[in-house]
Amino acid sequence: MKAISTIKAPAAIGPYSQAIEANGFVYASGQLPIDPATGQFPEGGIKEQTRQSLTNAQNILKEAGTDLSHVVKTTVFLSDIANFAPMNEVYAQFFTEPFPARSAVAVKDLPKGALVEIEVIAVK
Repeated sequence: MKAISTIKAPAAIGPYSQAIEANGFVYASGQLPIDPATGQFPEGGIKEQTRQSLTNAQNILKEAGTDLSHVVKTTVFLSDIANFAPMNEVYAQFFTEPFPARSAVAVKDLPKGALVEIEVIAVK
């Protein structure tokens, strides 16, 4: 296993890695919509937060030597399922066919009051 870390995504704030590379896969931890330059969420709502979460994931994958076109599975955690459609609108701008498999679930709360958190699994 190899830990992946980049300053172009929020630093891990606990006992976990931004991502782990193992057996030809990159497993990225869930990405909150934190701008690594400011440490804050972007201004706006679910669309802006989705864009930041996916940008963070994109930067981690780049550090690992892969990209979003190699993502095989995503999991999207939403603080409110009513945000599914606007999240999906932005999400569709980051992926092309064949689209990765995906799960999207509503959860009671997300860290720091985020509206979305997205994790990805990619092949190298």
